[in-house]
Amino acid sequence: MEQVLGSDSVPSGPMDKSKVLTVKPLRCLVPIFPSQRDTTAPQTSQFASVPPTGPFPPGAAPFFPFFASNESQRQGTGANQGRSYPIPSPVPLNSFRTPASAAGNGDIGTSRRSSRNRVAADEDGYSQGDAYENSFGMYTEDGSDVVKKRKSRKKAKGRPAIAVSLSEVDIESLVNNLLKSFNLVEIDTFYQANSDKELVERVLIVYNLLRRKITQIDDSKEAVPGVARRPDLRSGTILMNKGARANVKKRIGTVPGIDVGDIFFFRMEMCLVGLHAPIMGGIDYLTVKVSADEEPVAVSIVSSGGYEDDGDDGDVLIYSGHGGVQRKDKQQMDQKLERGNLALEKSLHRANEVRVIRGVRDFASPTGKIYVYDGRYIIHESWIEKGKSGCNVFKYKLVRVAGQPEAYTVWKSIQQWKDGVTTRVGVILPDLTSGAESLPVCLVNDVDDEKGPAYFTYLPHLKYTKPFASSKSFLNCSCSDGCEPATNCPCVQKNGGYIPYTALGILLSHNSLIHECGPACLCPRTCRNRVSQAGLKIRLEVFKTKDKGWGLRSWDPIRAGAFICEYAGDVIDSSAVESDDNYIFDATRSFDQLEFVPIDDPVKVPFPLIISAKNGGNVGRFMNHSCSPNVYWQPILRENHDQSYLHVGFYAIKHIPPMQELTYSYGMVRTDKDGPRRKKCLCGSSKCRGYFY
Repeated sequence: MEQVLGSDSVPSGPMDKSKVLTVKPLRCLVPIFPSQRDTTAPQTSQFASVPPTGPFPPGAAPFFPFFASNESQRQGTGANQGRSYPIPSPVPLNSFRTPASAAGNGDIGTSRRSSRNRVAADEDGYSQGDAYENSFGMYTEDGSDVVKKRKSRKKAKGRPAIAVSLSEVDIESLVNNLLKSFNLVEIDTFYQANSDKELVERVLIVYNLLRRKITQIDDSKEAVPGVARRPDLRSGTILMNKGARANVKKRIGTVPGIDVGDIFFFRMEMCLVGLHAPIMGGIDYLTVKVSADEEPVAVSIVSSGGYEDDGDDGDVLIYSGHGGVQRKDKQQMDQKLERGNLALEKSLHRANEVRVIRGVRDFASPTGKIYVYDGRYIIHESWIEKGKSGCNVFKYKLVRVAGQPEAYTVWKSIQQWKDGVTTRVGVILPDLTSGAESLPVCLVNDVDDEKGPAYFTYLPHLKYTKPFASSKSFLNCSCSDGCEPATNCPCVQKNGGYIPYTALGILLSHNSLIHECGPACLCPRTCRNRVSQAGLKIRLEVFKTKDKGWGLRSWDPIRAGAFICEYAGDVIDSSAVESDDNYIFDATRSFDQLEFVPIDDPVKVPFPLIISAKNGGNVGRFMNHSCSPNVYWQPILRENHDQSYLHVGFYAIKHIPPMQELTYSYGMVRTDKDGPRRKKCLCGSSKCRGYFY
């Protein structure tokens, strides 16, 4: 603290407190922590540089409350100019609680009520939101955690800390294998600073694979009261420590490798690919040199719907600044022209572009959010008005730069179709399944006059003439309330002791075979281990493409790892394959899935499954081939005593925005067998081989 004591800076006798004029924190001082926290090493200075969680050298004590200014997130100021985000501490400084600081779109405050109201649950049931009051643990490079203890019992009761306990699993080997599989080891410095679509996608795929694997590991262990499991933060921290990230250079305007309309389910994803650096703050900014001075300019904002923003217009956004929430002492605060607010004001006068990410409701998880990159905006004006709390609030009017692809407006149109407010243009049939699926699948052609594909019978499930015989009898589960992890359930044990899916049906790991509960199991149809048997969970449409015939896409956003549909049809013998059958799925083909999904072993299908959907099938028959697909297939086995039924399930490789075509690789014909003739590939991918079978 800085004390001003009249003319005497150091009183010789007892202090006369009446002479104390001002007492204020030195908010301009921002501590910098070393990446290696070895307190046993010799000190090169008389001052110890220690993170707020410790460990502390002899004679040093923890200092609370800890304050870290958002200035620390800038790309570089003063002596730190030129350094790129993040700072050496594995958890950004602005993740720690700041005393007596109000929260808004741009910053994190201390209001328990405010933060609690804005916390949402992610796909795995863990809480997430724009603001966290958790005292996050410091993470080490091997994935283990050092949990920060609470200052008081009351605080510990109010908010849980981050969970530890990954010691039984070799996370280091898991991470290294993932990074090696996706060529993310020792990325070229220039390439990492100025990335492309390929690197961005590889980083995001690895992040989600790691996050889901850690989720599965946590799921198999007993929950610890008062401890929050945050695999999203853990996974991101591990990858940042490993240098597995893209676009580390902060910039104004377009970010290489990120397209307008791309979606993110976790804010850590945006941080890893350089779209929006703060994992909690709503305003990201950097400093620029102006004559002899530096000033902040905004580079991106997140409008997540938690504030008094007006974002109904797809091309105009009225954005609220940071600050002005209710404090614990019940006093209201006017927003101040500082940090994020100042950066937005400077951007108004400089007329620089600001990236806008809109948070929309996730209907699959009602308390969750999906972040949609809506492109570049220009700030046109700013003003101050009274907010709902009665305090002065900064308002900024942002207008979308013309000529960009549609993004947020697509979401609005789809919602209007679902609500029946408007009609989908080009609809031929509102439901080509005739009620066979739990959700309608419309048939659409807005390209030409073709009235639909050749006639076929819609089959929602695979049609077996007889099941595959098994050499041994399998036990079936008796889980009347549904299968649970970390139990002796035989179906769980078949999957290595894990449940393959989350409660929302997201596939957690990619083994060579998924064992789902079979017909003789006593668990209900809603069991977590029957995901592929529950039918469609996303709204799909079959549409006419410009040059590839009919294709398949979704009205809903699809998470990485989400189940999409089965490949339904008639199970046939290889000798029954017709030369003109364009709807064959041959599981015996060679599929190079390692490029997209690292798995423990190559896919080994236990039976020579061949499916024909020519005369009868489901929506899976309309999924086109791509050399760079966004969907992959996974063999699923359902056993019934001594009988086995093999199925083919389609899952998302990555997050897929609405109205983006769903494609998978048709695979390669093995050299030891005659296959169909080659066909010209029109996938348009940069990795296109030029043909498929």
